Amino acid sequence: MNPANHLESVYFIKLPNGYKFADPNFKLDPSIMIPVQKKDGDETGSLNLSELSQEQILAGILTVLAYDRDNENLPYYRQLIENIRPNIKVELQEAAILKTRNEDWDLAEEMWSALHGLDPENKNIILNMALFFDQAADSYRKNNLHEDADAYDDFALTYYKDAMNSEPEIPDAFFNAGYFYMKKRNFSEAKWAFESFLALTTDASEEELGPRGEEKRETAQDFLNKISARNLEDEHYHNAYELISSGQEEKGINEVRIFLQNNPAVWNAWFLLGWGLRRLERFADAKQAFEKARECEGGDENPDTLNELAICQMETGDFAGAKESLVDALNMDPDNTKIISNLGYLFLKMGNESEARKYFMTVLEIDPKDPIAAAQLRTLEQEI
Repeated sequence: MNPANHLESVYFIKLPNGYKFADPNFKLDPSIMIPVQKKDGDETGSLNLSELSQEQILAGILTVLAYDRDNENLPYYRQLIENIRPNIKVELQEAAILKTRNEDWDLAEEMWSALHGLDPENKNIILNMALFFDQAADSYRKNNLHEDADAYDDFALTYYKDAMNSEPEIPDAFFNAGYFYMKKRNFSEAKWAFESFLALTTDASEEELGPRGEEKRETAQDFLNKISARNLEDEHYHNAYELISSGQEEKGINEVRIFLQNNPAVWNAWFLLGWGLRRLERFADAKQAFEKARECEGGDENPDTLNELAICQMETGDFAGAKESLVDALNMDPDNTKIISNLGYLFLKMGNESEARKYFMTVLEIDPKDPIAAAQLRTLEQEI
């Protein structure tokens, strides 16, 4: 996200005398320049006022609301756009939800950012912003775009914290933040968020809980039970994850080994150990750690464990084992492009380029923007 790039397409102009909006009672302030979105094909610095449309004004204002948060005229622009289009908030939210569902991340981000700029104090919009960045980060990470994923995780966390700071409290903000913390393996924060969610919903009626409310309560309690049973709040475990994820694998491995001395049956810790070893390309040792994770309760139910194990099996020459692990992982998560790509890599290592091509093509059918599958297919085509 580069706000400067978006703002380059906006002109600030004085509207022609007598310019009319849909609401004839709305009075323009002639001292305030109005943002206008240039049309495709307009030359830099040129704008034909005789062809100016209200859609250009709407688009210009939305761009400024989304990406120029320090503009001193934002209150006026909010008033102006709501006079031009009274239902703009509803329209924007519906469009943003649709784009998010379709994983059109760039357009969805523009729409959510504009909606937030239009109503910056609305905590429900802020929660939706958090959910958007959370989902986008998952998608980017699945496609191995780790820098983008990390940046979007940071945005998501900022918005989750803001949403949890609302008055009155929004229970779903705590539930979704808890889920986010679980993915980040920050189990102490996850515990706090889920406990807060349960406390806020203890006396809530079915209507107040809303759709899936009781299911969310059960999920929150289940996560709390797992955190407690596996001692995942332990400082050594948390330190291990932070160190490994920041590139300090050796230190992280030492931390997780300390944790495992007192918690040898926790699959998450064996997974963390395997992850650190795999990042150091100690594939044989990592393979043993992932196999140990599968032996522990809950460890054989996670496709990530099987996918990581398969990478180590490939690198140690166990192609049959890698195929079995990836097929099992894919049965758990059929649309996971990371797993499907690894099946493509496996067949490349086995010398079966035609089969590998099928898997990379499948990845692009699921996600046409996947850069890794596209690059592999280009390489394969050049070799023909």
